[in-house]
Amino acid sequence: MSAESPVAAGQFTRRRQQFRDWRGTRPFWAGLLVLLGGFPIMYFPYANLKFGNLTVAMSTTAGAGSLIIGVLLVVLGVSLWFQKHVRTFAGVAAILLALVSIPVSNFGGFVVGFVLSLVGGAMAVSWAPGIPAEPQPAQLTRERGDVPGGAAEEPNHLSGTSPANGANGRRSAG
Repeated sequence: MSAESPVAAGQFTRRRQQFRDWRGTRPFWAGLLVLLGGFPIMYFPYANLKFGNLTVAMSTTAGAGSLIIGVLLVVLGVSLWFQKHVRTFAGVAAILLALVSIPVSNFGGFVVGFVLSLVGGAMAVSWAPGIPAEPQPAQLTRERGDVPGGAAEEPNHLSGTSPANGANGRRSAG
């Protein structure tokens, strides 16, 4: 079987659509940003940069704290993907850990990890699952005029503020 066979292309398309559907039911991008924010926070305190013969060690006394904060952010990012019901807790925890990383780990991983974790945590807190609106078949035919009297029929106002029923948006007290 070659790479250009229609079976492989169909399977790739199906898998990509499955991933898209999975990604749409959870705070995927928030989890990704929190996960990516954890890596610079836990990496920079242990990094040794070499410039020719010059070695720059960024080791600090708070290396263990940076490692703990980074690992917790990675775990929170993964939990946002696979346990979407903890999104509010994980988002608030990611924001707090990002704020704590500023004094603990080299200005929050040189601000990169701080910003990624802060934005990802805010996205996780604000994310809400969407409810797909499915139009009813009767409404579709009435809008097109296929049903007799459908085009001339008055629209169904769900708010209760229709001139036909005498309501103008005000509620009566009694």
